[in-house]
Amino acid sequence: MGIFQACNFLVSSHGHALSEERELVENVYSNEDFVETPFLFEQETMPGPSKSNQSGLRFISGIICKSKVLRFERMLFRATRGNMLFNQAPADEQIMDPISTEMVEKTVFVVFFSGEQARTKILKICEAFGANCYPVPEDISKQRQITREVSSRLADLEATLDAGIRHRNKALSSVGGHLAKWMDMVRREKAVYDTLNMLNFDVTKKCLVGEGWCPIFAKAQIQDALQRATFDSNSQVGAILHSMDALESPPTYFRTNSFTNPYQEIVDAYGVARYQEANPAVYTTIIFPFLFAVMFGDWGHGICLLLGALVLIAHERKLSNQRLGSFMEMLFGGRYVLLLMSLFSMYCGLIYNEFFSVPFHIFGASAYKCRDSSCRDAHTTGLVKYREPYPFGVDPSWRGSRSELPFLNSLKMKMSILFGVVHMNLGILLSYFNAHFFGSSLDIRYQFVPQMIFLNSLFGYLSLLIVVKWCTGSQADLYHIMIYMFLSPFDNLGENELFWGQRPLQILLLLLALIAVPWMLFPKPFILKKLHNERFQGRNYGVLNTFEADLEVEPDSARQHHEEFNFNEVFVHQMIHSIEFVLGSVSNTASYLRLWALSLAHSELSTVFYEKVLLLAWGYDNLIIRLVGLVVFAFATAFILLMMETLSAFLHALRLHWVEFQNKFYHGDGYKFRPFSFATLTEDEN
Repeated sequence: MGIFQACNFLVSSHGHALSEERELVENVYSNEDFVETPFLFEQETMPGPSKSNQSGLRFISGIICKSKVLRFERMLFRATRGNMLFNQAPADEQIMDPISTEMVEKTVFVVFFSGEQARTKILKICEAFGANCYPVPEDISKQRQITREVSSRLADLEATLDAGIRHRNKALSSVGGHLAKWMDMVRREKAVYDTLNMLNFDVTKKCLVGEGWCPIFAKAQIQDALQRATFDSNSQVGAILHSMDALESPPTYFRTNSFTNPYQEIVDAYGVARYQEANPAVYTTIIFPFLFAVMFGDWGHGICLLLGALVLIAHERKLSNQRLGSFMEMLFGGRYVLLLMSLFSMYCGLIYNEFFSVPFHIFGASAYKCRDSSCRDAHTTGLVKYREPYPFGVDPSWRGSRSELPFLNSLKMKMSILFGVVHMNLGILLSYFNAHFFGSSLDIRYQFVPQMIFLNSLFGYLSLLIVVKWCTGSQADLYHIMIYMFLSPFDNLGENELFWGQRPLQILLLLLALIAVPWMLFPKPFILKKLHNERFQGRNYGVLNTFEADLEVEPDSARQHHEEFNFNEVFVHQMIHSIEFVLGSVSNTASYLRLWALSLAHSELSTVFYEKVLLLAWGYDNLIIRLVGLVVFAFATAFILLMMETLSAFLHALRLHWVEFQNKFYHGDGYKFRPFSFATLTEDEN
């Protein structure tokens, strides 16, 4: 067994030191021939001592890992029979190992010995332990000369490195000024070539042919751009642009600005509009912030949101050129949404008469007064009305009265139902405009009409009862009226009758609602089947594809399906749509009650923070307690009411638009028009 096997064993195992040392000693004392590595051979290439000095004192110096020092010293002692002197000193700092390139702790050592045989043994042990030996002459003058040479070389290397670093920094600085420009040029070149790869050669292989979409209003601009490109490039063949028929549905493109773009993004998050479909973003611009404000109504909180929106709008030019975080980027993109939400919140807050949950006599005196001067029964028996109603919004005297919560609950609940019915009717009305634009008379007669009849026969009638009850001041129970409209439509209404002829009207509306369900379900599938049979009467074979383009049509394309008609599939689809609308009319109307629930929750949270934090702290005659109460109130208002409640109301308003409003008319199965533009490359990179 040679020395290389022993070295590997020593390095890989530390638990059997005695056996390793014994094996190494045997190798050292064996008579086998050993071959030094080039590294150690190069390190030990110093002039050998003369014969007269072979018996004198000599030394070997080097450096070794600190973890191997103890075993290394013990091995030297045993190999030389104790005829050596070992001295060591730790290195001042960690040194990079030339093999593993890791920073390790090293120890400098020097071994004094006598004789050539001891020298050979020590060198082999150094090689086995991975120690790096360095030649040091015995003559002091030569040592000093080597020290000067090494110092001179180190100084030269440091000067060279400094010059190289300065040159590198200078080169990088000069490149850094052009790097952004070069990267932009590379991105543009890649985008251009990527677009060119979408084109095809014509028959002559001399020009490229491409197909794409362009807005009709931009056709003249595209032709001018192509002519300028032909002139600037000195092309011998001019660019030709002409319209063509396409089987695919065109993409959808809406021209927006910084104000309308966030509302369009809200709609597109649900689904991109089908080509030439009615765009709900037009109505979302006003309805969305208004529904948010119904749930967030407090003109004090609205002022806080308004200040935040105005700050973002005032720094619009500065912030638009900066790279913002994800949250700030979303907030900055919706700055105009935040502006309208704050304005509508102030409006609804004035109607609710709430300023951080505190009512104010802004529009005049209250219409109610106490029964006596002590006003002891204000929260028990109630107040007395002595003048005309409060001119705008909720009377501030309702605040703190025994009937405050029932009154506000009734008001906001009925108001939510009214808003919901109007909102859903608007969605059904937009389905009429879609059907009228696309020339679908079947959708008008057998979808729009029965849907309007069904929704308004039930919930439109409920809205009518709410308005009549408000106007007449009747004490009729609307729950009783709507329940017994289905259970006992022919019974006398008694004290729940709001107007003359109410019972016959209820019976008529109930019959219309029952008729509207089969009206939605049955006629349309059978009429479509009849039209299909009349169109393809007598045709028992298909049409052969005569063009190469027809052979390449995808299986799911419009051309492949224009002659297919599956009655069962159409009927099931219509049945699902009808059941969804009938059940959705009930669930969607109930879903609008979230306007009442969130408005009540926001108002009660504001009241709790005002009364249980601010007023409670203000009741103590201690400045520190008052300041602590003020700070807690400010933080609760900022983080809970202005952040969490804003996000909650935003998400609920988003849900009302996506589900309750848009599912009445909006398909949302289109795709966006994405023209080639260098500006979009920069936005995507950011």
